Amino acid sequence: MKGISIKDIAKQAGVSPTTVSFVLNGKAKEKRISEQVSKKIQKIATRLKYKPNQLARGLRTGKTKTIGLMVEDIANNFFASLAKVMEDEADKHGYKVLYGSTEDNTEKARGLLEVLKYRQVDGYIVTPTKNLEKDIELLKATAKPVVLLDRYFPHVSSHYVVVDNYRGAYNAGSHLAAQGYKKIGIVTITSDQIQMKDRLDGFTAAMKDHHLPFSKAQIKKLPFELDHESFNAEIKKFLTSIKDLDAVFFATNYLGIYGIESIRSLGWQIGKQIGVASFDDHDLFRLHSPAITCVAQPITEIGRNIIEVLMKELNHPSAAPQQIVLEPALIVRESSIPL
Repeated sequence: MKGISIKDIAKQAGVSPTTVSFVLNGKAKEKRISEQVSKKIQKIATRLKYKPNQLARGLRTGKTKTIGLMVEDIANNFFASLAKVMEDEADKHGYKVLYGSTEDNTEKARGLLEVLKYRQVDGYIVTPTKNLEKDIELLKATAKPVVLLDRYFPHVSSHYVVVDNYRGAYNAGSHLAAQGYKKIGIVTITSDQIQMKDRLDGFTAAMKDHHLPFSKAQIKKLPFELDHESFNAEIKKFLTSIKDLDAVFFATNYLGIYGIESIRSLGWQIGKQIGVASFDDHDLFRLHSPAITCVAQPITEIGRNIIEVLMKELNHPSAAPQQIVLEPALIVRESSIPL
């Protein structure tokens, strides 16, 4: 079905398409179009359910009022919740959000960037994958603002909003040590990106500062692209390979969920036979019995800061990058308190 065009509205209003365009783009007063004509055009546009062609508008005004959002996995609780906050915040400024998942795959990320460029988005919010540095630099060269989310490249000058991953993991490790656990393992992913590196470094530092034995055998790194059964199999193999293991820290919430499933399949009782903590909160962690201790990221604060940085750049571009690091919170629940 053919969409309603400016020409259709002009025909019913008895005016030129140019007049309709001025009214719908908020230039009625500037072009000295009477209030009576303006109201008539707006009424007809509403009745006909007219929706502007964003690409055409972008060519005319240089603005499509859209933002491109690229996250690792939109199905992940953290990114899904964050996307909702950013969507609501962007809407307050009259912007819509177009988003997609990279699945931590660089080629897929590049493909999404091309799609967003074609859609002529006004700005980008990007959770970068490995080796995306040059693409980010090229994107910045287009003079459209880019804000990095969740992670950044230490050698690329850019806007970003992240949490203190090192401190969050350090606090989780210190908490487990303070509860009397002596042999603590960590399950993370095989990524050398800054956020995962900081989580591993923070946890390792906590073990050292609390004078606990900690070797490479207590670190399990898993590829992001493993399927459900493979994650569970690898985690079970890890948990049963370490003698006297009494606690484990999962570096992401999806690893934490796989971890709970693996522990249950082994017949172990969380809180009694093994202490558990995870980075990132999840509804399942709160509802599980026992509830799971976690390092919670301030999702609302992250989302609001990202949109605020992006809007500032859209309205008043600045050469100085805004780099915001927020504090995560340790939420202590029964899973890490020995019974």
